[in-house]
Amino acid sequence: MALPQTLPLSRVPDPAAAPALRWGILAPGWIASAFATAVRTHTSQQLVAVGSRSLERARDFADRYGIARAYGSYEELVADPQVDAIYVASPHSEHAAQSLLAIQAGKHVLVEKAFTRNAHEARTVVDAARRHGVGLMEAMWTRFLPRIDIVRQLLEDGVLGELELLVADHGQALTHVQRLVDPSLAGGGLLDLGIYPISFASFVLGTPSKIHSAGELTSAGVDRQISAIFSGYEEHPHAQALVSCTIAAKTPTTAVIAGDQARVELDGDFYTPGPVRLVFGDGQSLTAPSAPITGHQGLAYEAAHFAQLISDGFTESPQLGLDESVSIMETLDELRAQRGVRFPGE
Repeated sequence: MALPQTLPLSRVPDPAAAPALRWGILAPGWIASAFATAVRTHTSQQLVAVGSRSLERARDFADRYGIARAYGSYEELVADPQVDAIYVASPHSEHAAQSLLAIQAGKHVLVEKAFTRNAHEARTVVDAARRHGVGLMEAMWTRFLPRIDIVRQLLEDGVLGELELLVADHGQALTHVQRLVDPSLAGGGLLDLGIYPISFASFVLGTPSKIHSAGELTSAGVDRQISAIFSGYEEHPHAQALVSCTIAAKTPTTAVIAGDQARVELDGDFYTPGPVRLVFGDGQSLTAPSAPITGHQGLAYEAAHFAQLISDGFTESPQLGLDESVSIMETLDELRAQRGVRFPGE
């Protein structure tokens, strides 16, 4: 095929154009603050309530973000008749129970990644959402960014040729963060950081049938670092994915997709908004610049996508379906099993 002269334009709509949902924020921590800032700045979404196990924390969050109602329990939050959708922003150890609480109250649910602790919990939550007919989506915000839509189009058009290799990493120096070293909170790098390169590999290549890993655990028994080789992809029989994560060091956090005709390079942090570089075999390259919305402000895109989805009458996203979220959890389960990581109560 002829080499493209320009890169495709992103098809991602302006997040301000999505119809407004009335949101309740469940668990007002750091990621909830980033979500609230992005939503207030770049969308028409309405933040109407927040719930915490501490009424004081809920009120403080509500005051900071102009939210009308603050609740001192999650049960009160999901019972609020003025809330359409719940954003579950707690540690992933709590995602299953809190998502089920919201689903059973008839609310649509956007649940932070990793979707749950394990695939069994993921299947339970998915089954509940489908029974109740409510919208459910994993908040893997990368999947909804403009740069990823450009990559999506390059893959759809076959510009890279036969896919051969994907390399992606995510490392942050976070061993001082108590949540990430606590087995009772499903700590470790894999579910918090590794989910990004693993979800990216799933987006590009699908589900691997062969998984090989190496890694090191902390003294508490959660994964400090894990590297893996994925292969056996049904639609890409020659492809391998090399993914890694660590909570002990800041790594480049870049991603590369290499085909026999060209490669895509995403500079770090690859999971955030940024440029897309297409490099041909002769070394020539094309670059699409970053979108105007940068950093964690990019959380606005996932909120807008979910709101548009619900407004259009759908309950699952075509860009990150629930079956894929379950499949990704199965991959994470296999990696944890290979490295001997088990959470209390599993």
